[in-house]
Amino acid sequence: MPLLRRLSLALGLGVALVLVAVLGATALGGSGGHERSDRAGAADPRPGAAAERRPARPAAEPAPRSTPTATTAPTPPPPPTATATPSPTPELVPGPALLSPGDDGAEVRELQARLAQIDWFDAGLTDHYGEITEAAVRGFQDKRAIPVTGEVDQRTMDRLLAMTTEPTDAELEGRTQQAGALDPRCLEGRVICVDKSTSTLRWVVDGEVLRTLDARFGAAGTPTREGAFEVYRMSRDHVSSLYDTAMPYAMFFSGGQAVHYSPDFAATGYAGASHGCVNTRDLAGVAALFEEVRLGDDVVVYWS
Repeated sequence: MPLLRRLSLALGLGVALVLVAVLGATALGGSGGHERSDRAGAADPRPGAAAERRPARPAAEPAPRSTPTATTAPTPPPPPTATATPSPTPELVPGPALLSPGDDGAEVRELQARLAQIDWFDAGLTDHYGEITEAAVRGFQDKRAIPVTGEVDQRTMDRLLAMTTEPTDAELEGRTQQAGALDPRCLEGRVICVDKSTSTLRWVVDGEVLRTLDARFGAAGTPTREGAFEVYRMSRDHVSSLYDTAMPYAMFFSGGQAVHYSPDFAATGYAGASHGCVNTRDLAGVAALFEEVRLGDDVVVYWS
């Protein structure tokens, strides 16, 4: 075959191949595109189809900004507190004694009367500074932070004077109870007149009161008998055979009941009671009464 013809055939074949390729490409772009779009995720003409098939990619959250942290300076420890050294309390030193145990006289009686006003002395007043007075002074001093010595110095006396009044004559005589009216039976002769209403005993001669003492009586179970009696027995250093207790200066007037000194009355006052006797607490006073009373003298016990 001539060369020109072979070239023409070759050229025609090449053109034909080019046309076939172009036509095939066109056909593929029209009908085969749906396959690819289904597989490759081509755009779907339905509204929202793309959103159904491919979820929206969330927008990347911005990285948090690092906020600079304020640096707080550490609180310095408080400076050490200076411990104040307490000043030592000065020790109270008692002053010279103005009155002390063993003393006698009117000043001692006044001391006892003033102590009695504030319930520190609950015994019969005497002129003697004995154990009872010393104990009362000690209690008074201890209560008021005064050096406890049992002696009366100026500090003790000043405090006592500030708390009390000048004792009356009745107080100095030991009459701490106000006596009531005398029973008519006490107005004649020599009579120990005992008033239960005012807790007093009066020694009356021909209607004149010569001595008055504080008195204490029997308890509810052993009351002191009331009525008119006579002193039928006297015993200076008597001791009870029933209770084995001392009954100094006993003056019996009814059975086993007597007027006598009572150490318990002197120590505890009206907080206690007798077993029926008429107790007195002024030792010097009842001792003097014992010297004046005689057997047969009257005793009247009554309520005024």
